[in-house]
Amino acid sequence: MKFAVQLYSLREYVKEPADMLKVLEKVKEIGFEGVEFAGFAGLDAPTLKAKLDELGLVCVGAHMGLDDFTEEKLPETLAFIKTLGAKTAGIGGADTETEEALEHVIDVMGKADAIAAREGVAVYFHNHTQEFKEPLFATKPGTIFDRIKEACHMQVDTYWSFHAGQDNRKLITENKDRIVHLHIKDGIGDTPTALGEGNNDLATVVKTAKEIGMEWLILENDDPVPDGYSDVTRSMVWLNANAR
Repeated sequence: MKFAVQLYSLREYVKEPADMLKVLEKVKEIGFEGVEFAGFAGLDAPTLKAKLDELGLVCVGAHMGLDDFTEEKLPETLAFIKTLGAKTAGIGGADTETEEALEHVIDVMGKADAIAAREGVAVYFHNHTQEFKEPLFATKPGTIFDRIKEACHMQVDTYWSFHAGQDNRKLITENKDRIVHLHIKDGIGDTPTALGEGNNDLATVVKTAKEIGMEWLILENDDPVPDGYSDVTRSMVWLNANAR
């Protein structure tokens, strides 16, 4: 099992383009083998790829905007992602509060995933808690998660699924063919924590990830405490002790 970090966890350190390269250096120093981008700080793909190669890091994916996956912008998005050496790209969430909004997400992501597949790239949607609810406006059966997974691949955030009352073992196992990544995250209530400091059933997540042959676990903390570097360092200690 290899470990990556979602760079949204370290966004406080990126104020200008050069800062992103320093963050990548620190990520490698902490012990991560890969990264998932959440924005590129204005840097072009060749510059980022050169730095990743210099450090021996792998780009496992990137969170981008829904607009980046429209048919007009998808060629540019795929070119950028493939230059980084990634095989996946997706969105960290989107407006699904109305039937019209949800259908728009399904339409954009479904078409993008089908087109990207021809170039060896999987397009994914990252869940929060609300995707596991059956929307009040629904004209079709199923949760938002169920409806989106029929259109594109999924990235399961295992804390938000846990917080939504899902059985992570069941969720991951039943959807293993649609899941490209797992975000490993801990938390208490609506507040994420470093791994081992919350109440998520992390042992189940790790065990199930290994059973389905998941190559990467991606660490994320939306609100690290007291700062990003110390928080993800504590989580890396937990990963090395419990997930290797």
